[in-house]
Amino acid sequence: MTVSHDHTDHNKAELVKNVKKVVKGPGAYDIEGVTIFGFSTFHDDKKGLDRGKNTIYAIEIDGVRIVHLGDLGHKLDENILEEIGTTDILMIPVGGVYTIGPGEASEVVREIEPSIVIPMHYFMEGMDEKMFGKLSKVDDFLSELSLGCERLDKLSLKKSDLTNEQKVVVLATQELAG
Repeated sequence: MTVSHDHTDHNKAELVKNVKKVVKGPGAYDIEGVTIFGFSTFHDDKKGLDRGKNTIYAIEIDGVRIVHLGDLGHKLDENILEEIGTTDILMIPVGGVYTIGPGEASEVVREIEPSIVIPMHYFMEGMDEKMFGKLSKVDDFLSELSLGCERLDKLSLKKSDLTNEQKVVVLATQELAG
């Protein structure tokens, strides 16, 4: 399990059962054949003054490189883009307010050029309007990006399934197990 930042809504690893290892912060980790690299970024566009630090994780498993941007709050500079490297699957916040919004997220996707883009951290029907109503919807991001989109319950793939054609995969929400 990775923890991108130390806000109480993102760092409760102890609530998840059967976690073998919790990865927190920048560095290189090797856990049972899974390689994880953490890169230091910020949760805002003021070098962390408003919301603190954020860690981007690049996870390599069975030849597939998955990059999770956490609660990224700014565009990426050349150094971080180079560290991230070739990316098969990019998990990217798109909702704005607490993270980058649809426009910035689409720029990041164009810079990283992943095969698959999985948007996250956006407003969905059923969420508390008072708390989350200012977040952009996933469709705002999709209209900025203009890529093909699939809406799936889950995504399972192997390296040979990846193509040069970019696409967005919007994953359905899942009920939490009691």
